[in-house]
Amino acid sequence: MRIPGDIPKITGIYDKQKNFGKVDKAGSVASKKDIVSISSQAKDFQTVLKALRSVPDVRQGKVNEMVEKYKSGNYNIDGRDMADKVLKTVFDRKT
Repeated sequence: MRIPGDIPKITGIYDKQKNFGKVDKAGSVASKKDIVSISSQAKDFQTVLKALRSVPDVRQGKVNEMVEKYKSGNYNIDGRDMADKVLKTVFDRKT
């Protein structure tokens, strides 16, 4: 088979395709340092959270007061008031 025209031009095209995908030299990569910044709102939140953690979960003075009332017989509960508070708590949670 005979190919008309200039053969070196045809082979030159194929040589250019062989060079695709090859990396001649990789350049150096400059590394960047990570920077962390905390907003003032986050700092305020952290301060409040520390303060809340220092507050005890149980107010022992109130507990002791109720124990003394119960032991002395002065702790009286109105059933109607207690039922009203229970129902109010239940309905407040649903809304």
